[in-house]
Amino acid sequence: MDPDKVAIISTVAPIIAIVAVAAVSGWVLTTWIRIKNGYPLDGAWGQAVYPKNDQEAIERVRLISQENAQLRAELGSVKDRLANIEKIVVDDSHRLTSEIEALRGPTN
Repeated sequence: MDPDKVAIISTVAPIIAIVAVAAVSGWVLTTWIRIKNGYPLDGAWGQAVYPKNDQEAIERVRLISQENAQLRAELGSVKDRLANIEKIVVDDSHRLTSEIEALRGPTN
């Protein structure tokens, strides 16, 4: 082999190796992060590897939707309670006292 070609190959080969190792390491790291955080994995052609059954995904969405509705209802009741507490705290004591006395009725 020509010494010039050997010099070029010996210069380019480490760069190619570094790029290849970086690409594979990036792919492994990305896959690990996706698995760790629960994202579905993709196959060679972009198809989902997990969940394997679309019924599983539909059930998961249904359960999350139910939980979302329950949390929204609970948040609504908490907002209502907070509004009542704010009325009591912000209300001046004279008006509150007069309303309590009016609820007690006549003292005669």
